[in-house]
Amino acid sequence: MLDKRSVELHLEEEEEIRGKHVKESFDSQYHCGPLLGSGGFGSVFSGQRLSDGLQVAIKQISSDRVQQWARLPGEVSPVPMEIVLLQRLSEVGGHGGVIRMLDWFDVEGRGFLLVLERPPHCQDLFDFITERGALPEQLALRFFRQIVEALLYMHDHGVVHRDIKDENIVVDTRTLDVKIIDFGSGAPLKETMYSEFEGTRVYSPPEWIQSQSYKAVSLTVWSLGVLLFDMVCGDIPFERDQEIIGATPIFTRRVSKECQSLIRWCLSYRPEDRPTLEEVLSHPWMEGGEVEEEGGDLQEDHSSLPSQSL
Repeated sequence: MLDKRSVELHLEEEEEIRGKHVKESFDSQYHCGPLLGSGGFGSVFSGQRLSDGLQVAIKQISSDRVQQWARLPGEVSPVPMEIVLLQRLSEVGGHGGVIRMLDWFDVEGRGFLLVLERPPHCQDLFDFITERGALPEQLALRFFRQIVEALLYMHDHGVVHRDIKDENIVVDTRTLDVKIIDFGSGAPLKETMYSEFEGTRVYSPPEWIQSQSYKAVSLTVWSLGVLLFDMVCGDIPFERDQEIIGATPIFTRRVSKECQSLIRWCLSYRPEDRPTLEEVLSHPWMEGGEVEEEGGDLQEDHSSLPSQSL
């Protein structure tokens, strides 16, 4: 028969195994506010941490919508892959260009709740471009460099995002710093081919359209080419599968030769012809910041920079 001390130790160990989410409920630590937005992988609400008033975002994921499950050390039950990937990045110190997960909960009847940092004055890049039109190359370069550096960090720590697009980048409209969000399509990084894809089709490469397979880096670099085109031209280059397979962007605005060459390199039809992330960073357009501003087709910088009132 167990004595009282043994029972207490047993209970402590059990709590330790099951993790901190057993000890304090979500509702005792956070207030969940209005809906901010929803998508294929869940809904996002504004929220507040009760202990200090910190503004957070709360992502709710229904268990029946989870595409991939994985296990965390010390957790008995599997959790959505998104939690595992964000936890992995958090444990290695995080990166300024990647949204940080502060906590997570498995709540009966509500699914999984992810508590995420919520930077002030933020707007997603899709809305940023929709409001301002095509971005001046210097501003596009500022955003793009931050995104590529954040992706390099993620890959270095074994995470591939697989859904890089303007809607998954948020811009701090005062500092012009950006962060990558929404890891719902993410996966552990591997060298071999992937045969599943939950990302956005118009950002996917020809090899996915044609053979339903791809490698992590070549997929990521193709989506970066689509994103950079989107920033400097105001819209994505391809809408239909045949256009993606054609892999020939048609520039609708005056764009410098160096910027065009980087976009075309990222959008090479053959995956092996695309650059690595390191090669993207060392491309002359990225390194020099020397941008041709010929003619009047480019918007003036001032009209495209964010308002302080946002």
